Amino acid sequence: MSTATTSNNHLSPAFPGRAPWGTASKLRAWQQAAMDSYIEAQPRDFLAVATPGAGKTTFALTLASWLLHHHIVQQVTVVAPTEHLKKQWAEAAARLGIKLDPEYSAGPLGKEYHGVVLTYAGVGVRPMLHRNRVEQRKTLVILDEIHHAGDSRSWGEACQEAFEPATRRLALTGTPFRSDTNPIPFVDYAEDAEGIRRSVADYTYGYGSALDDGVVRPVIFLSYSGNMRWRTKAGDEIEARLGEPMTKDAISQAWRTALDPQGEWMPSVLRAADQRLTEVRKAVPDAGGLVIASDQDSARSYAKLIRKITGQAATVVLSDDTGASQRIEDFRQSQDRWMVAVRMVSEGVDVPRLAVGVYATTISTPLFFAQAVGRFVRSRRRGETASVFLPTIPSLLTFANEMEVERDHVLDKPKKDSEDDPYAEEADLLKEAEKEQDEDTGEQDQLPFEALESDAVFDRVMYDGAEFGMQAHPGSEEEQDYLGIPGLLEPDQVQLLLQKRQARQISHSRKRPDEEADLLEMPAERRPVVTHKELLGLRKQLNTLVGAYVHQSGKPHGVIHNELRRACGGPPSAEATAGQLEARIEKVREWATRMK
Repeated sequence: MSTATTSNNHLSPAFPGRAPWGTASKLRAWQQAAMDSYIEAQPRDFLAVATPGAGKTTFALTLASWLLHHHIVQQVTVVAPTEHLKKQWAEAAARLGIKLDPEYSAGPLGKEYHGVVLTYAGVGVRPMLHRNRVEQRKTLVILDEIHHAGDSRSWGEACQEAFEPATRRLALTGTPFRSDTNPIPFVDYAEDAEGIRRSVADYTYGYGSALDDGVVRPVIFLSYSGNMRWRTKAGDEIEARLGEPMTKDAISQAWRTALDPQGEWMPSVLRAADQRLTEVRKAVPDAGGLVIASDQDSARSYAKLIRKITGQAATVVLSDDTGASQRIEDFRQSQDRWMVAVRMVSEGVDVPRLAVGVYATTISTPLFFAQAVGRFVRSRRRGETASVFLPTIPSLLTFANEMEVERDHVLDKPKKDSEDDPYAEEADLLKEAEKEQDEDTGEQDQLPFEALESDAVFDRVMYDGAEFGMQAHPGSEEEQDYLGIPGLLEPDQVQLLLQKRQARQISHSRKRPDEEADLLEMPAERRPVVTHKELLGLRKQLNTLVGAYVHQSGKPHGVIHNELRRACGGPPSAEATAGQLEARIEKVREWATRMK
């Protein structure tokens, strides 16, 4: 009997229920290829890396069905990140005729079940209980989003202890691995040319391949800038524009100012996102939107703004709310427009009709970003697109432009702790994100500030690694051009349409009198966002020139810096924007030239 026939024998005709165009009655090509690879090798451990929305669950359960049918295993244990996902796994397995108990806690398993679904936290509490079950019968363990086993050393050790005797282990992940050095259990590592150990996947199916196959939707990112004003703990009022280079503290405070529900940035962006959703719903009537919020207070405030904008209530999902799973399920099956959630939908939650997103959280790791965007890429029919609204924050724009980059888990870091450490920045970002995910760390006390006001400016569109558009006011004809892109388009049509919209915008701007050009009128690809590193370079350049002028003028460093601030305006150089630093560099050069 052929592999293809064997692996498909036990598939329900309707499974997967939401397969994309052309694939409803059979496994997708990548799923079949991964099955073939597994069946040929018959490994004890197998790591499959597949982009969110590609169908990892279908692949894993089809493989489980094959292993049960061939008596290679007698039972299945699935380990998932959340309680909500336990139910989803059990429901998906039931459609394949595999009965998994998502409520299992202890004792003998009911005879009607083929296995259980657990969480990583549950395994962490009672690893020996699960080891005993695995030792009693030949077991397949499916470790969903296995990077969670590296979230804490105790979870990793518990998984190792509980599932070391398993007959077969299938590890799944759909997002870039975390950047810490906790080894992930049952994952193989191999040294690269530089002697750094990286995870080795047995099968990889990236976003780029899935996009080419029509398995996932193309993502259009719409970025919004704007002026932010806030007051620091010291009482200083600071004004900055999103996208301009700033210190990490200033970026954090400007970002949080933008997300403040009391300002103008969030209402403007939510209004734009709702207009985009209206356009998408012309072609996809049940399309839904999701706002990913930083905390519960913000989530509730955003829901009030959505009600004011749309006249309809938004579904609010809070991570510690007992009814959260049911609310997600109700939203999934409804035609409602908007859901607002705190983190809970960042990973694995299956609401295929989500097509428009607002990234309204300050979590800034590539792992979380990829998980969040993964909520919008599940394809149901050919031509669907996803639209994600972002603040113009350098790290987020970088992630958006690198959607197709696949990352392995790095177990080692360079021994030299220097500016050249390629992992240092990501490690810092991870620490920041972990702090933000724990609402009781007191981080807000460390960097207290008061958001005063904000406004929004349409900045650019990012698609397939390219950037389009010039800045435009919310509600303007130019912004509407981009919000009105049809909801059903082939990927190459999206690119062509964006190029045409930008050309039209440039043409309009040339006809406008100079005094009306109050925004930065330069195409997106010609105004890259300056990075923190480039800002450090400008500061270093200013300090070098000031040092040279000290010898020329005989004045102390501090006096020259104060004179530059008086002449050019703005805060101390540590808080100055790129434009302010460049103005001071020109001014000190001018002074030095006069003295020669």
